Amino acid sequence: MTTYGLIGYPLGHSFSRKFFTEKFEKEGIDAQYLNFEIPSIEEFPEVIKNHPELRGLNVTIPYKQQVMQYLDDISEEAKAIGAVNVVKCQLSTVNCQPHLTGYNSDVIGFVESIKPLLQPHHKKALILGTGGASKAIRYGLEKKLGLETLFVSRSAREGMITYEDVTAEVLKEYEVIVNCSPVGMFPHVDECPALPYEAMNENNLLYDLVYNPLETLFMKKGAAQGATVKNGLEMLHLQAIASWEFWEFEN
Repeated sequence: MTTYGLIGYPLGHSFSRKFFTEKFEKEGIDAQYLNFEIPSIEEFPEVIKNHPELRGLNVTIPYKQQVMQYLDDISEEAKAIGAVNVVKCQLSTVNCQPHLTGYNSDVIGFVESIKPLLQPHHKKALILGTGGASKAIRYGLEKKLGLETLFVSRSAREGMITYEDVTAEVLKEYEVIVNCSPVGMFPHVDECPALPYEAMNENNLLYDLVYNPLETLFMKKGAAQGATVKNGLEMLHLQAIASWEFWEFEN
C-alpha cells in the first residue's frame, strides 16, 4: 500500500497521522500514514530501505536539519531556510533506488496564517528559540513579509540576544513576537517564555507555534495586556496541505 509518514523523536500524539488518515478516508485515497519514531537520525536510511512503498514523509523535531544530509535534492527555498520538514520519495528510473527531495512547508503555513494579523506598524519581530522551525519563521518574516527579525536565545551568541535583554524598550521596537520554543507546551502548561509581559500593549502581536494547549500562558499573558494573540494550529493545517501538494504535484 502507498505509504506516507512522519519521522521524529519523540512523537507522542501525532497531528499529522490523524490529519492524513482522515484525509485518505474522506477522499477515498488508498494509502496509509505511519509514525516512524526513531531515536537517532542515523536510523533514517533503514526507514527508507524497509519501506519501499513510501512516497512522502513529514519531518519534525529534532530532525529538520539533520535529515538534509540524507537527501538527493533540496528545494532552493529549503536550502535558504536551512531546514526540511517534507521529503518526497520517488523511485529513480535510473537505478530503481528511492530519490529523496526535501522541501519546507512550515514557511508556507506560517506566512499564510500570520499575514492577516499584521498591521502597518509591525516592522520588526522577535523570534524566541533557535531550532529548525525558527529558521522557517525567520525566512517567512524577512523574505515573504518584509519584517526585520532578531533571535532570542537562553544563551548569548552572535546575532542573538538573551531573554534578560528583552526590555520594555525592545518590545516597543519589536512589536511582533513569535514563540518557536516548546516552552508552555502540554504538559508544562504553567510555563511561558521569560518576557516583561507588563510592558506589552495593543500594538503587540504574539504568535505561538505551540497549539497544545490552544491558549498557552504566553498567549494569556499577552492578551491580558491587550495584545493580539494566535496559536500554531492553523499553521499546522496549512503546512500539512502544502506537504500533500509537494508529494502529489511538485515535479
